[in-house]
Amino acid sequence: MEEELNYATVTFNNNGTFINDKPNNLEVIYDEVKTGEQARDTNPDFPVSTIMSEQYRENINLTAMNQQLWTEKTDLEKQTAELTREKDGLNWTIGVILEYKNFPVNTHCPQKVCKPCLDGWVLFQSNCYLFSKSNYYPESMGWQGSRDQCKQKMADLVVIESQEEQEFINNHTKDYKDEMHGYWIGLSYRNTMDTWMWVDGSNFTLMYWVTQQPGNQGYCALTLPRADPLANWHKVNCNLRNRWICETRALIKPDEESASLSK
Repeated sequence: MEEELNYATVTFNNNGTFINDKPNNLEVIYDEVKTGEQARDTNPDFPVSTIMSEQYRENINLTAMNQQLWTEKTDLEKQTAELTREKDGLNWTIGVILEYKNFPVNTHCPQKVCKPCLDGWVLFQSNCYLFSKSNYYPESMGWQGSRDQCKQKMADLVVIESQEEQEFINNHTKDYKDEMHGYWIGLSYRNTMDTWMWVDGSNFTLMYWVTQQPGNQGYCALTLPRADPLANWHKVNCNLRNRWICETRALIKPDEESASLSK
């Protein structure tokens, strides 16, 4: 490989000495470079601090944008949840209305404001309950007659599905006549199936029978106000006249907070 050769122009003056213009130019260039370096050395942090300030402002802007986006996302989620609850509530109400052949608007929605339950009914969770208050023998009914009374009100004898519901019912029944009189519930013995079943056809699972049953047992169930709240179902003759408890779905489905307060 050939070596690269650099040439310089040499100029002699009258005294025989030479003048080389190149070093002077190099000195100028060197001075310029040195001057630039000295300028940087006198304030070395200026460019860096400027960049850091710009990055800091950008980070603040990004943080603010992220916070705004998070707030908007949270608001949208709340709105979506609220719309979903409203949709479920409307579907629930429509389902209840469709159970009627002729829905009595003026009865359920006086002054165009709908109520979950009719007057005299008690709301518990998502259902309405009617506790009959008859004190006279002609007004009392056997099990089937009591069920017919409920059906006339677009309801049926109560179906007890939880301990909370059992306790709720016990808290709203009252003593009358004697300790053997109570309220008909929607539980009866089916001879064809040889089992106790609810009026809605569901299997009999919960058991709150009185501890000791008398000798003459029947095929329909009463709940006795004077007995233990968790042991007050009594098997009796279905033709005995007693009060009864009707149950139907609430026209307006309560929200979770209202349902918890009704327990």
